[in-house]
Amino acid sequence: MKMIVVPSRYLTTLGFGGEMTRSGKHSGKRQQLRIIGGQWRGRKLSFTPADGLRPTGDRIRETLFNWLAPTIHGARCVDLFAGSGALGLEALSRGAIHCDFVDSSNATVSQVSDHLKTLVAADRGRCHSISAQQFLEITTQAYDIVFIDPPFMQQLAKPICEALAKRPLLSKGALVYVETAAMDSPPEVPANWRVHREKVAGGVAYRLFSLG
Repeated sequence: MKMIVVPSRYLTTLGFGGEMTRSGKHSGKRQQLRIIGGQWRGRKLSFTPADGLRPTGDRIRETLFNWLAPTIHGARCVDLFAGSGALGLEALSRGAIHCDFVDSSNATVSQVSDHLKTLVAADRGRCHSISAQQFLEITTQAYDIVFIDPPFMQQLAKPICEALAKRPLLSKGALVYVETAAMDSPPEVPANWRVHREKVAGGVAYRLFSLG
């Protein structure tokens, strides 16, 4: 991912049970991703964050997966802008049957692949070193849950939501999670998408959309 200069109050990270800020000075230092629920609850995975990486914080993930609890088991997921893989790995831990991890950074994708091997789950996840937009143009899979957590301040949520709606990539009853900066306007989504749940925490706005 490209480096983004954002005020620290709009950045969150995961790692030791809470949400903290991360600035560029941490780039290149090994950090830990902690899976917070499901089969691998409590497992810690070491990774080197890329410049501008802003993983979803523990508290936000806990809330999100409480929302997803009725539908996560057996779901097919895609983690766009995967970064550390926090959302997709959490989904697999909680019973999702498969997750595609998509990120334009080769190094980032390689680390997620290593995480899957560490968890003995390489057969349940597939990593793609490609942009989210390109991936949505070529994939033929229909997904039950889509995670959209792009770098802030780049206005990427809208075109990705539009790309999802253009092709038959969402199963009946699919849910789409979108994370943005709290200071941003709500993301523009297709007319038949409805806000199922939404919340703001620590400078982050996060919403779960259902297909109407």
